[in-house]
Amino acid sequence: MLKFIKMNEDGFARRGALETAHGVVQTPAFMPVGTVGSVKAMMPESVRDTGAEIILGNTYHLMLRPTAERVAAFGGLHKFMNWSGPILTDSGGFQVMSLSGLRKITEEGVAFNSHISGERFMLSPERSMEIQHLLDSDITMAFDECVKYPAEKKAVQKSMERSMRWEERSKKAFVDRPGYGIFGIVQGGMFRDLREKSIKALTDIGFDGYAIGGLAVGEGQEMMFSVLDYTAPALPDDKPRYLMGVGRPSDIVGSVLRGVDMFDCVMPSRSGRTGQAFTSHGVLNMRNACHIDDHSPLDAECDCPACRNYTRGYIHHLFRAGEILGSMLLTWHNIRFYQNLMRQIRQAIEENRYQSFHDDFMNKYAHDRKM
Repeated sequence: MLKFIKMNEDGFARRGALETAHGVVQTPAFMPVGTVGSVKAMMPESVRDTGAEIILGNTYHLMLRPTAERVAAFGGLHKFMNWSGPILTDSGGFQVMSLSGLRKITEEGVAFNSHISGERFMLSPERSMEIQHLLDSDITMAFDECVKYPAEKKAVQKSMERSMRWEERSKKAFVDRPGYGIFGIVQGGMFRDLREKSIKALTDIGFDGYAIGGLAVGEGQEMMFSVLDYTAPALPDDKPRYLMGVGRPSDIVGSVLRGVDMFDCVMPSRSGRTGQAFTSHGVLNMRNACHIDDHSPLDAECDCPACRNYTRGYIHHLFRAGEILGSMLLTWHNIRFYQNLMRQIRQAIEENRYQSFHDDFMNKYAHDRKM
């Protein structure tokens, strides 16, 4: 069982703390993605230095390689990757749904071929719970199905109803113990009545937290916010709310305004590997020639090693030369930027000025513009 403490509310925005077996997570929180037990281009110690308190691991990838049983033999994912803080693991559902022709969905679960070896696997709610238990995940995600966007309402309803049955099985299979918890996942696409039915089903089952799935799948920010407007407030007030796979800085700021507490996304690390830097004034493309003679830091308001010790000109050179150090520095910077943003968000909620913080940020960071 997890303990969630609300410290303050400012409109729908919430400031809280989530107590787990491996430490406390201050919320709103952003979780860097460590898909295979590693945040790409970062050492776990470096991820911790950015201010991150919790990371995300991937059930699908870890079950295939090195296998959950092998991770368990090393003492669990925390010890295996040298991360002492909390870990949330996704259920694997999203990844197997993305395999398209390589998988078959039945009431039992999803049968699929490994993208690594071609070997056939069955991932059911019970097996997903077993894998996440072997990984020693602090926060286990219920097994669900995420349909592609756009989809007809009939298909979304069928998928949502099956997901609710799978999530009930997940809850029954979950091994409850102090400091560990399981989150249910709301589905229903862009259809309000289906989302409401999903929330009713999940709250009847009862979970330690509630995730909002099926967004950030190509629907656009405006539609995402409209779904959050009626979904987030309908979730239990005393449980954490997690928006899966989001996102851009403006997505996070807007979602907190609507009552979301937790986020994850590959964007800061993936962008770091492709030469994009998130800064307090927008997004920089460090491959652009305009940086070649620039002696200024990436972001004068950032205290990460990339900003303290290196110039834009040098980082531009690293990417043009194909040097790995460029990806390392930029990933560190981007994750630190996200953690600084979450710290600013928490402070604004504590001081009851989140609406003005939101408005100022959205104006300054309009459309996450690139330079």
